[in-house]
Amino acid sequence: MGSNKYGRYFNEFNEGDVYNHALAKTITESDNNLFSLLTMNHHPVHLDAEYARGKVHGKILVVGTLVFSLVVGITVSDISGYAVANLDYEQIKHINPVFIGDTISAETKVIELRESKSNPKNGIVYVKTTAFNQNNKPVLSFKRHVLVPKKEINA
Repeated sequence: MGSNKYGRYFNEFNEGDVYNHALAKTITESDNNLFSLLTMNHHPVHLDAEYARGKVHGKILVVGTLVFSLVVGITVSDISGYAVANLDYEQIKHINPVFIGDTISAETKVIELRESKSNPKNGIVYVKTTAFNQNNKPVLSFKRHVLVPKKEINA
């Protein structure tokens, strides 16, 4: 597959592997506004600078589910590009606030690998992803199980 590879097969993961994802994204006001509109989250702390100025953080807070969705996307090329399905997301933690102009990056650690009981052509990869802002401060973490096909080896 060479340089066009987009993902990994089950047998290409190892417990303990850590992937420092190459992609990063600076969140713009437009990103936050569009996501708010698409998801019908019109809370003024996410959209109104004057309102947000009087609240805890003193400025517009990026919608947490935007940060989560962005981080999942950042991980696709390393973790779930070949996935059959993301089976679950768990222990989603918003560790620190994210603001407009923050640049988000992520790393993922492989926690566990196991065979699929219902389909022997697939395996389940259990990972923990942590996202960071431009100051290397953690802003989000979550775990997930990903159903990934095994690479068929031709004899």
